[in-house]
Amino acid sequence: MPDQRPDAVVVGAGIAGLVAARDLMAAGLSVLVLEGSAEPGGKLRLGSVAGVAVDVGAESMLARRPEGVGLLAELGVEPVHPASSSSHLWTRDELRPLPRTLLGVPLDLEALAVSGVLSDDGLARARHETRLPVDEEDVSVAELLGSRLGHEVVERLAEPLLGGVYAGRAANLSARAAIPQVVSLLREHGSLLAAAAAVPPASDRPVFAGLEGGLGTLPPLLSSGLAVRTDSAVRAVARTATGFRLTLGSARSPETLEADRVVLATPAAPTARLLAEVSPVAARELAAIEYASLAIVTIAVSELDVGGSSGFLVPAVDGRDIKAATYSFSKWGWVDAASDLRILRASVGRHGEEASLQVTDDVLVARALAELARATGQPVAPVDVHVQRWGGALPQYAVGHLDRVARIRAAERAVPGLALCGAAYDGVGIPGVVGSARRAAAAVLAAQ
Repeated sequence: MPDQRPDAVVVGAGIAGLVAARDLMAAGLSVLVLEGSAEPGGKLRLGSVAGVAVDVGAESMLARRPEGVGLLAELGVEPVHPASSSSHLWTRDELRPLPRTLLGVPLDLEALAVSGVLSDDGLARARHETRLPVDEEDVSVAELLGSRLGHEVVERLAEPLLGGVYAGRAANLSARAAIPQVVSLLREHGSLLAAAAAVPPASDRPVFAGLEGGLGTLPPLLSSGLAVRTDSAVRAVARTATGFRLTLGSARSPETLEADRVVLATPAAPTARLLAEVSPVAARELAAIEYASLAIVTIAVSELDVGGSSGFLVPAVDGRDIKAATYSFSKWGWVDAASDLRILRASVGRHGEEASLQVTDDVLVARALAELARATGQPVAPVDVHVQRWGGALPQYAVGHLDRVARIRAAERAVPGLALCGAAYDGVGIPGVVGSARRAAAAVLAAQ
């Protein structure tokens, strides 16, 4: 606990909170970070599998956005890139090459045909796009793509890709928020296939980046030099004449803390609770943001031949328990070098399908092993396993999400010295979260 009132308190020590705190400290403010759990890092975490420390949360970031790789450069660490970029779809009872798409819009119809991902009827429908005016109102990804290219493009291309990002369904996700590049190109070209034709050929520039030793090594780097209190859940935030008062601890033995500025880097639901009195409008909007839960099952096996593939995605329409698998030993050179075993992971859980997670760890593992064996056509006999459950992990960018965020931001601006950041606002990936944190830090620094 600092000896004097801090200039700023950051609530939440995930990546957003740690980045915001670093920016505030770099600007000369005294900063205290309060984290309700036992360790900082949020959804970035390492776990041990067969004696190897590997990511059991997020394991990569988009390298073609500047915020994430820029942060690594500031920290003086070099990103690593996947050793294999070959990936597949497990659909229609086979592992099939993942066709090149723009967030679900096919970029090469001939390669799509060869892949066998779509049925003959689905392929014919995709070739004959229905040209429609672009609605000025937000619509779902399923409506935007399906009305033009057919439901199979949605179910077997767009949905598995978006499922890997949001663990959500295309029928519920906002087109403007989830696939803004597609919406922009559609407005420009008037046709999805014409927009696809205008996309440049594949670049040699890496799409994804990670870290040697895993992204779970990032939180200690970010928290170095920061005053971080763990096991310090904040129960209430109130305005005072000179700033804010935060209440921590139990109702029986509360602790209060005052600060000039506050950054809330917590998920939407707890942020809504904390803002109930400070900003009822923002609280109502935040409470309406839903989240998906998931589990990561990490497995070490002695043998597995994946032919250089980095993994596969699974369309929800195929009715499998797992929604994706990553062959970590093939994807990341550092994982392969760390063990003679084959380490891989499977992701389970989609928005609205929480019942699939309401089983024991043993059941989750058994289901994942059975489906991995079926997909690969090989026995998958574990030497060791690790199950990481992420309850309420991924915010769902529902139709109208951008308008909701605009209303939240307007309410936020009405409370000088308060800022909000995290995955609920400007992007669920690490680059979007870093950008959100930096916007929040700038906002509270501007408050007088």
